[in-house]
Amino acid sequence: MTTTDRVLSAADSALRTLFAQPRAARPTPLASASAEMPLSEPEKRVSGALMRVNHVGEVCAQALYTAQAMTTNDPVLRQHLDAAAREETDHLAWTRQRLDELGDRPSLLNPLWYAGAFGIGWLAGRVGGDKLSLGFVVETERQVEAHLASHMNRLPAGDAASRAIVAQMKEDEANHAREAAAAGGTPLPAPVRGLMRLAAKVMTTTAHRI
Repeated sequence: MTTTDRVLSAADSALRTLFAQPRAARPTPLASASAEMPLSEPEKRVSGALMRVNHVGEVCAQALYTAQAMTTNDPVLRQHLDAAAREETDHLAWTRQRLDELGDRPSLLNPLWYAGAFGIGWLAGRVGGDKLSLGFVVETERQVEAHLASHMNRLPAGDAASRAIVAQMKEDEANHAREAAAAGGTPLPAPVRGLMRLAAKVMTTTAHRI
């Protein structure tokens, strides 16, 4: 791909992520019918806030993978990042669908989250090279996996639908981390990992409400 092709592809990905209705390649994870219980309005608000945060995470994942695929010159790595992005599109569609079902909305700051994540992904790929870029994927996915595990403890007990989605997302993120590590991802320095956790904390706290 030429530089122009990469720029146009990145722009197309941004527009589809932020403004189009995402379409999943896999069906939405289903919960056991016996586990699903009617939710009270306060429980719906809790689930909606948590799924909004998860939706933001998938917006950021699209930006990260798109930026990293744009910066690498390795066609094999680009295919790896593109495949991961497609799987993350399933997550984007599932969380958006669940938000609609709960009568809630995505974050109003999604364009800001996308731009920030794209910039971080571009910097990791451009400055650090492929191995550091993969290391960034490993650390990001491990932090997301831990974040999703915490949501399993915070979601209302009767919200089996949201729980099924989060459980599948958690499994997928763990797979992405393992694949990136196996592809040669370089471990990130402790200060960088700490900054990533801080940035994620700011994002999730804000997206919980806005």
